[in-house]
Amino acid sequence: MTAQNTHGDFSKLRAFFWPVHGFELKKLVPMLFIFFLLNFDYNVLRCMKDTLIITQQHSGAEVIPFIKVWVMFPTSILMTYLYVRLSNRFTKENVFYIMFSIFLSYYFVFTFFIYPNQESLHAHEFANKLQTMLPIGWKGFVAMCRYWTFTSFYVMSELWSNIILFLLFWGFANQVTKIGEAARFYGLFGIGTNLSGIVSGQVSILISEKAFNPNIPLGNDAWGQSLSLLLIIVLACGLLAMGFFRWLNVKVIRNEEIRDNVPKERKKLSMRENFRSLSTSKYMLSLALIVISYNIVINLCEILWKHEVRELFPNPRDYNIYMNQVTTIIGILATFSALVVSGNCIRKFGWTFTAMLTPVILLITTVGFFGFFFLKGQTEMIQSMFGIIPLQLVVLFGTMQNCCSRAAKYTVFDATKEMAFVPLTTDEKIKAKAAVDGVCNRLGKSSGSVIYQGLLLYCASIPAS
Repeated sequence: MTAQNTHGDFSKLRAFFWPVHGFELKKLVPMLFIFFLLNFDYNVLRCMKDTLIITQQHSGAEVIPFIKVWVMFPTSILMTYLYVRLSNRFTKENVFYIMFSIFLSYYFVFTFFIYPNQESLHAHEFANKLQTMLPIGWKGFVAMCRYWTFTSFYVMSELWSNIILFLLFWGFANQVTKIGEAARFYGLFGIGTNLSGIVSGQVSILISEKAFNPNIPLGNDAWGQSLSLLLIIVLACGLLAMGFFRWLNVKVIRNEEIRDNVPKERKKLSMRENFRSLSTSKYMLSLALIVISYNIVINLCEILWKHEVRELFPNPRDYNIYMNQVTTIIGILATFSALVVSGNCIRKFGWTFTAMLTPVILLITTVGFFGFFFLKGQTEMIQSMFGIIPLQLVVLFGTMQNCCSRAAKYTVFDATKEMAFVPLTTDEKIKAKAAVDGVCNRLGKSSGSVIYQGLLLYCASIPAS
């Protein structure tokens, strides 16, 4: 890899910030635009999905573990199975179009048909019966059933990262990026990814702060109107990303395949074969364990933090504005990390050192967050020392933990994880991506949610858990 990096062709400053040859721009720039647009949509949807389901009258952060176990995990397996079946019949380019169209079609239907008719669609009577039958620790399960339309939106928005970003586009990037390019490009991909966090956060805040405009035929209140406008922007960015993807394939990738004599035949794959390959490969199994472990840790921290944020901001607009402010901060930190830390650490200190940065950051920030959470009862001491109520302090340190861990995830974690796929053969990449990103990613989050479900059944609430 070092031999193929050709850093000697660049000045020190350019090698540090932009180690790209002029002839590589036609390939790199469209990919950066696609990353930006796909991550812009993801960041908008990530905040919106939490706001929709958590801030409902009969809901809260308790609903998240139940959604991730009972709906997210089986749906992710189903979508991964669909991806594998499509990969056996179509080219990687056409698979992208088909899967991407499924998601965009759902958001179109949700925006113009499901959300405007939510009250008539929600299962309030069924949920009320469940509430009388189930223990209080199952409050989240009841809310999941009651607001099933918002549950479906949560699932599709959460799957955007697993299916669209990692399985489809990162899988595509790993197939068309050479090893020498990956060492220089993958750190830069984080720039487009994380700048989108800043832009999406500010756009969402700007739209969410707008008062209700009766001249716009969307929504019945300010929040409903803001949500509809944001989803229209999501659809527009999705179509634009598909256009860039089409141009990249027609003008660049196909020419490279012809020039390099890339074989067109593809071996047929199956889910069983994917997991057999995973279980027999120490290399792929290590990747799977890294992904599962990260998602368990982040899930355990995030649910508690979101519960505290909901306590501080019970109004949907306020909650959404705060979460998008957090997204903006994450984008700023992650952009700095992508420019200065991830790519340069990979090149100077190697893969292992860079891959270890994320778990170290997770350990330090998580200890700090839980430490202040356990001091929540010391009201007088906290007010005298910090001048704010304990809930505000817990939310503040939870936000710091989330910002640092997410920024590390979007840069050094993702860059090193995706680099680990590059040396594999084409068939191995498809198998590994389907198993690791398609299923193990969700398995980690579901495992954290199973832990929460067990605690909720015994302790009845998230703070007690």
